[in-house]
Amino acid sequence: MTKYLLERRPFSMKLFIGIDVSSKDLQVAITDSENYQKPLLNQSFSNDLIGANEVKKIILQLAKQNSYDKVIIGMEATSIYSFHPAYFFANDEDLQKINLETDVINPKNTKRFHDVYEENKNDPTDAYYIAEYLRFGKYHVTIARQEEYLALQRLTRARYEITSSLTRAKQHFIETLYYRVNKLVTVDKDNIKTSIFGATMLSIVTDSKTIDEIAEMPIEDLIDYLQTKGRGRFSDPETLAKAIRKAVRGSYRLGKVMKDSIDAVLSVYYAEIKTNQKLIKNLDKAITDIVQTLPEERILQSIPGIGSVYSAGIIAEIGSIDRFDTEAQLAKYAGLAWRQKQSSNFDSEHKPMTKNGNHYLRYYLVEAANLIRQRDPVFRKYYQKKYDEAFYSPHKRACVLCARKLTRTIFTLLKNGQIYQTPR
Repeated sequence: MTKYLLERRPFSMKLFIGIDVSSKDLQVAITDSENYQKPLLNQSFSNDLIGANEVKKIILQLAKQNSYDKVIIGMEATSIYSFHPAYFFANDEDLQKINLETDVINPKNTKRFHDVYEENKNDPTDAYYIAEYLRFGKYHVTIARQEEYLALQRLTRARYEITSSLTRAKQHFIETLYYRVNKLVTVDKDNIKTSIFGATMLSIVTDSKTIDEIAEMPIEDLIDYLQTKGRGRFSDPETLAKAIRKAVRGSYRLGKVMKDSIDAVLSVYYAEIKTNQKLIKNLDKAITDIVQTLPEERILQSIPGIGSVYSAGIIAEIGSIDRFDTEAQLAKYAGLAWRQKQSSNFDSEHKPMTKNGNHYLRYYLVEAANLIRQRDPVFRKYYQKKYDEAFYSPHKRACVLCARKLTRTIFTLLKNGQIYQTPR
């Protein structure tokens, strides 16, 4: 260990630790304010608790020996692989006793820095240039996420992915159902006011025996069948029964082999839909248990139309609002920023979005904004103004701009701890 140590300096210095993270390894390069041309350390460690503790011991020994003014650890955001080392170094009790900061860096930023100085790419070099990136002061250390926000984020992101799977399963179900009973898919929705994905309707369309029998069922028997399946929940079972029977009678007939194959596929998608619906219900309970403990929940829920799902997602992705100094930083983090296209006195009216940032947060903000503009007069007026100004995709553009406005609103409310009140 002593080979890494320096003599105590008469002035304060900073220690920089660049870590290139992979699934198996932590390539670590260490420099300081004085010794940067040749790293104090450039070594590989295992990406696990053992390897992280070895790096920790070296950092603590260097800090003790040289009385560094500040210790800065930087690593690129590498999917799931940087999560554990970043969490470890940011939350370790021993490391918190020294003036240590941890930064998870956008790889695009370090790549631009790296390309200026070096054409070759390899892990030891990458780690060194991450340390150099820190030494040049290019980093921006944000407040570390508290465990509650991280836990909520795991839940809301899982819900997002399962919801996406549910949507795809429903789409596939409808496509397959068209082969089986094509008129039921295209039936007049004014006559069938219940969702095809309701428990009753799903059980009906996946019951191969019932589908073929419906066409010849007396209307009274079909009404009784629907009432039994729906436990009396249909408000107008007669109209529904007539519409379903008409759709079944008007649908094309299939041969047995084709019908059996379609029924098998329908049963698979039916099971997937029911499973995903149950999983979402379980996740919603876990999300509620956490989000109710956070002060941000009451603030966001005060905005008309935002709803519990989107408010939880927004809170999970933002974390503590103190991580952001300005609303512009928050907007950029969400990917709700636009590239400047300006030449002389000309400024393009069609500035493209950066398409960078946190796509989960952007999704929640845009979807929430679309609901809020239907409930809140201020957002409704703003939406209409931007809709009328748009040259193309007016609804999409207006919703995105409403999301940008919502970002400003959320930033102000969270910073001030205020409840939303619609301006009069």
